[in-house]
Amino acid sequence: MQDRPGAPSCGDAHLSPSLTGKQPRAIRLDKHAMPRNFDEYDTVGDALAYGPTAQLLFAALPRLEEVPEQAQWSEFPLGPYLTFALAPDAAGAKALLADISNVESPRPEEFPEAPPVPSPIYESGEVARASARVELPSGSLQHAPLEIVLWGPDHGNPFVDVDVQATFTLTETGSTCTLGAFYDGDGKYILRFLPARPGTWRFETKSNARSLDGVSAEVTVAPSRLGGVIRPTSERGFEDAWGSPYVPLGTTAYAWVHQTAELREQTLASLAASPFNKIRFCTFPKHYLYNSDEPARFVFPRTAEGEWDLDRFDLEFFRALEADIRALSDLGVQADLILFHPYDRWGFSKLPRHIDDRYVRYAVRRLAAFPNVWWSLANEYELLVAKRPEDWRRIAGVIADEDHARHLCSIHNWVEPYDFEQDWCTHASIQGGGTEMAARVKEWRFRWQKPIVVDEFGYEGDLDQGWGNLTAEEVVFRSWSAVMAGAYVTHGETFFSADEVIFWSKGGTLRGESVPRLAFLRQVIEASPSGRLEPLASDFDALHAGLLDECVVIYLGRAQPRFRWVTVPVGKTARIEQIDTWNMTVETLTEESTGRVRIDLPARPHIALRLWLQTV
Repeated sequence: MQDRPGAPSCGDAHLSPSLTGKQPRAIRLDKHAMPRNFDEYDTVGDALAYGPTAQLLFAALPRLEEVPEQAQWSEFPLGPYLTFALAPDAAGAKALLADISNVESPRPEEFPEAPPVPSPIYESGEVARASARVELPSGSLQHAPLEIVLWGPDHGNPFVDVDVQATFTLTETGSTCTLGAFYDGDGKYILRFLPARPGTWRFETKSNARSLDGVSAEVTVAPSRLGGVIRPTSERGFEDAWGSPYVPLGTTAYAWVHQTAELREQTLASLAASPFNKIRFCTFPKHYLYNSDEPARFVFPRTAEGEWDLDRFDLEFFRALEADIRALSDLGVQADLILFHPYDRWGFSKLPRHIDDRYVRYAVRRLAAFPNVWWSLANEYELLVAKRPEDWRRIAGVIADEDHARHLCSIHNWVEPYDFEQDWCTHASIQGGGTEMAARVKEWRFRWQKPIVVDEFGYEGDLDQGWGNLTAEEVVFRSWSAVMAGAYVTHGETFFSADEVIFWSKGGTLRGESVPRLAFLRQVIEASPSGRLEPLASDFDALHAGLLDECVVIYLGRAQPRFRWVTVPVGKTARIEQIDTWNMTVETLTEESTGRVRIDLPARPHIALRLWLQTV
């Protein structure tokens, strides 16, 4: 099992910046503007609006002079756009970007003011230290969220003015775990803890508010067999807290938590009847094709003037989000939570750095005790043109500082996968693969030596966009290819609906033909003695996976051979089965084959063979 470097764990005590007197990491304190050159993060529209860079672009890409072309690409960052527009001429794209990067931008770099830091003295000396009332849970379980409520002051703005930390110590072993409280309104501060071990946990608080400082008590945690937080393994897989294999088979509904209660219930009912054990979705609402409605609630509340109050959080939004995450947990579904994305008309993709950090810190403190949460820093990170590589590293650092349970953490790309060698990345979350899925997965596994989750390879549907009109056969083919090559996959569905209720965006009811066939794939995976399909040495024209010397699956993909020769290892016999991955059938062909065997096949695509091996 590999831990994420820098993440707090039992035994690691840490304090937030407000308690140590340090500024939040990587916040620029300068108020002045500095000259700068264009770079890969400037938008195509910015470059087209400036004469010298526009000339360079028009010379290389004459079609950009057409107004529809400009409108289509104006918000895209230059780097990924040039890679896409000039493909396969990667050297040409790099050279053009280098020429553009030699031009000074008319927009200097502006450094924000320093964010406010909580006062070291929030309450006067007249307030008794540790006088806050404490509510303890009546019963707590290992690997289940444990909540302790502290009733304290509510003057000023506690979201910004007050910080509370607590160190939990397991009395039986002396191991410790430190986490931060979050403010839940009306003087209510919640410590939400996910105990990884049973026993008696004693906690003591530290705060800049006297009534909340030095509060201590004990809670007893009973043992359980709950699965706990999913971890990466050294074999590039996943497992639960007990070492049992976890094979993510996900789906996508980016904005489902921003829909009506009725539609959210419909989504949960669909998930309950599906094979999916993970779902990707966003905390911020999405503005994109077939996403035009205005949510009732947001991460931030509005002021009386209709502006966003970035110094507070909308508690009703977070309570509803927590209810949805709990509902997913009851279904055995992991919540792959996307913290930032570029599809935005509200300004959330371009917040000041200290607001980003405050939002992430608050979200992690509220949600880290839910064992079924994953962190995804961004969907299509390159399209967030207001952020640079150092911003993602800083945000990952905030998560590591605040996530006492060490959840899985990654980031998702548009064109160029992120550098998943970064220590904070527990796994690779990738858009890509396409028709060359198996080859790309093999490349990614070798490159990063971490679990590979292909979270987006296109969607089954009938939209006018190429990413949204794959056939069910293509979805099944790409999914099998990825799994056989050693990756994990995420499904999505994009069938047109006049009311814009499309599962990929808003959830609702699943309609596609790939869903039952992905359920069948999951059954094949779970039937393996190891509970996984590990990639094995393969033929040039067929992928092999399974458990060596026990169970081998041979996937023929789109090929349609009339027969195939199969070699049973020396000293073994094999029961050979034909798996029809489209018609979802398993047929036994031979019982005790040895040596080189000719297997007659139906001469149609989507066929696999499975060899159950026994020692002679």
